[in-house]
Amino acid sequence: APFAIIAHLMLAQLFGPAVRSLSSAPTKCLGVPCRSAPSRATFAQRSVRHLTTLQTSRSKILGKRPLGGAAWTSTRTMAAADGRAFSTTQATGQMSAEEKFLFDTNGYIIVKGVLSPEEVEAANSAIDAHEGDFKERKGKLRNTADGTPLAGDGSTGRSDCGGFLEWERPHSSVFRSILAHQRLLPYLHELCGEGYRLDHSPLLFKQRKGSEGFSLHGGPLDESGAWNPNLQYFYNHGRMYNTLLAVSVALSDTNPGDGGFCIVKGSHKANFPMPADMVHGLKHTEHVYQPSVSAGDVVIFTESTFHGTLPWASEAERRVALYRFAPATIAYGRAYYPQWPEKMYAEITPEQRAVLEPPYSARLDRPILKVEGGTSVQKRVGFKKDFDEEVFGTKYF
Repeated sequence: APFAIIAHLMLAQLFGPAVRSLSSAPTKCLGVPCRSAPSRATFAQRSVRHLTTLQTSRSKILGKRPLGGAAWTSTRTMAAADGRAFSTTQATGQMSAEEKFLFDTNGYIIVKGVLSPEEVEAANSAIDAHEGDFKERKGKLRNTADGTPLAGDGSTGRSDCGGFLEWERPHSSVFRSILAHQRLLPYLHELCGEGYRLDHSPLLFKQRKGSEGFSLHGGPLDESGAWNPNLQYFYNHGRMYNTLLAVSVALSDTNPGDGGFCIVKGSHKANFPMPADMVHGLKHTEHVYQPSVSAGDVVIFTESTFHGTLPWASEAERRVALYRFAPATIAYGRAYYPQWPEKMYAEITPEQRAVLEPPYSARLDRPILKVEGGTSVQKRVGFKKDFDEEVFGTKYF
């Protein structure tokens, strides 16, 4: 009997959200009229009553809350269903097989508690001290189409701030730590390869209540449906490869229904362009997922997914630090050329400096971060560099 109960609960866990979506039979989807299917709805309503009873029983047995949620909101489910990272990585220094499955399947993973509460507080204090550095996106700079469900209240824009790696200490300290953070190294090495580099200038942004979101973007295809080599994910010979990887550091909580980051799970493997109505939140919203995160968590996702931002609905301000990393030999942005701003190098650690290297192969004396700390260099032999200098006038071809 216990095994039967557990099996029944697992089926409810797996199929509950799908059946609930059938039961809702909405007359409107974010203000857009929707068709309903009475016969399916009737069946689903009966199924949901049964599943709700099962979920309530599960809550009493396992100490979990009944599932909830709807389009554009998330549900706190099992870690595997939510793409959340497991603690085994911290112990082994490598992504676990479970984590690799989640990232390969969904295109993202959440690493819990990367920053301590003290570090989160320090980062937010630094943001408060630089309030005047933020610029609100208005008019043509808005990230959504007017009158669409993602446009928020229609006037409040997202506020952006760059250059925070150049802030004097201690204001830059927490933000610089992300470049070579020990908790993140296993993921960055696995998903970008050893010798990964900072590709874009990092960005801080804030959303206050009513702020617009960001229309869905990214994906492995351009707007015409052609293959986009700049935003790719693929798996080959036992490894995952990403041409551009986003690391989003939460500096505030995001609860179900708050808005914020959203993603179309599995879209990094898409073969067709996203319909325009879906880009703007007018259709197919049931496929768009908003994860819940706590301050200090980090969302790692491939830019090859279709992703975006939902309008912010919470009274509490949303704050995020966004970094983009690339493999050693790949570049999308160009802020590194001819070099990063001079202030970024002030009082920087050797590990952090290694991540600021421009794109070139690891075999050409590139410093590589070690999971246990420090760096190593795959040395190019001296006589080859001497010959290259004779031929090209430089030690490196």
